[in-house]
Amino acid sequence: MAIVVNMPRLSDTMEEGTVATWLKNVGDKVEEGDILAEIETDKATMEFESFNEGTLLHIGIAEGDTAPVDSLLAIIGDEGEDISGLLNSGATSEPAKEETTASEEVTKDEDVAQEAAEIPEGVEVVKMPRLSDTMEEGTVAAWLKKVGDTVEEGDILAEIETDKATMEFESFYSGTLLYVGIQEGESSPVDAVLAVIGPEGTDVDAVLNAKPEASKSETNTAESKKEAPKEKVQADSDTSKTPVADGKRIFASPLAKKIAEDKGIDLAAISGSGDNGRIVKKDVENYQPLQSIAAPVAQQAQGAEPSLAPISLPVGEEGSEEVKNSSMRKVIAKVLGQSKFTAPHFYLTIEVDMDNAKASRAQINSLPDTKVSFNDMVLKACAMALRKHPQVNTSWNGDTTRYNKHIHMGVAVAVDEGLVVPVVKFADQLGLTQIGAAVKDLAGKARTKKIAPAEMEGSTFTVSNLGMFGILEFTSIINQPNSAILSVGAIVEKPVVKNGEIVVGNTMKLTLACDHRTVDGAVGAQFLQTLRYFVENPVTMLA
Repeated sequence: MAIVVNMPRLSDTMEEGTVATWLKNVGDKVEEGDILAEIETDKATMEFESFNEGTLLHIGIAEGDTAPVDSLLAIIGDEGEDISGLLNSGATSEPAKEETTASEEVTKDEDVAQEAAEIPEGVEVVKMPRLSDTMEEGTVAAWLKKVGDTVEEGDILAEIETDKATMEFESFYSGTLLYVGIQEGESSPVDAVLAVIGPEGTDVDAVLNAKPEASKSETNTAESKKEAPKEKVQADSDTSKTPVADGKRIFASPLAKKIAEDKGIDLAAISGSGDNGRIVKKDVENYQPLQSIAAPVAQQAQGAEPSLAPISLPVGEEGSEEVKNSSMRKVIAKVLGQSKFTAPHFYLTIEVDMDNAKASRAQINSLPDTKVSFNDMVLKACAMALRKHPQVNTSWNGDTTRYNKHIHMGVAVAVDEGLVVPVVKFADQLGLTQIGAAVKDLAGKARTKKIAPAEMEGSTFTVSNLGMFGILEFTSIINQPNSAILSVGAIVEKPVVKNGEIVVGNTMKLTLACDHRTVDGAVGAQFLQTLRYFVENPVTMLA
């Protein structure tokens, strides 16, 4: 019997996955434990093993495509097995209705038409739009029209705050604003009723209570995709309706119009590359006017003939490329953005003497089969300092603060796709060589995309080191739900004062980013004092 394989959830935060590579083709034999595909999650690209055996009968997500968790990934069964029933049932919300006859389609269309007729002609229900690819809900920052105002197609109805920015939302319709469904400052999911536009005097209650509201919206959406030039183009009421030479209306995106206006470019001179010839951002940015790049300038001096001097402007071709963001990159943007704008960060920096650390490391690494880095020493020192300052080893939970009794150190590791944070667990109980071995193993797995989700979860404190790139000091964004993150700079040889004399020394700057909701300035400073003691006296970490 054929088995449906769905897109797996390979990490706790994974919402969608991208098939990086298929390692089996349709028709190939599959054994339990075989690698079916490499799937890119929000954290890493991971191998996905088959839990079933048989023949790969169908691939539901092509290489490079992205789909939500639980989407149809593949079907495995007996060679020659009929899987049409599985494919049909996956395409409809009611598995029992695997086939739809032509007569049923006609009946369905008639039902939709009959329902849609219940909403008066000319009345449109405006839904909360999806203004970004990750937007799940929106907040009305400001209404620029109020109930009773006349609305023209292209007028700005409201400013809507998404998960990425606050954006102007233009009306697709003309009429009177009859109803506002979401007040200023309120948030609602995508597709919630935002407003109703129609003829003055329309019974709004009847419109809102009408069952076909969703059907009509969907019908209008479908029609808009087919007839975008006629009905659904978001355009400024002045610029978008500027006629061209043949008398046709110009269609352009709001951003394209704004850029054209700022640059003083006539939209009529630009050829659009969007749907139905619509002018989009890149068309305006790539537009090259046909004009001379040099012009004579006359400088008139009193009693003298004007002299002409050519002005040479740089010649070149602007270019750009839209690259699809990976799942990892989107999650990095989302998670770090949330951390930066929800956790009130403050930063504390100290400069530590690394002379003893350098000498101790040289002695440790002189032992056979032993390799300890300065970063390993910092990790161990942080773990020991956290034991003495539990306030830093916390997480903010709104009404409560969680004090972690264990110490799990996150280590920021750069990979080709972005950044991952493997976790060294119970770091305070490990020796320097154990920490070094654990970090080397986890970093290697991360860079070869073999790291497991469980190995990147549960950190209580994070260390980020850019010293190997010659960075003297920097600040990091807190890796939530941690309360702090330490930024480690390069070791610098420079003149220092010791015992009243100027001598050559080695120093390193450490910057602690703290979440002020859980860690106050004095607590962070005391943590750094303890950290300094351990780093400058490595022998204390060996006791």
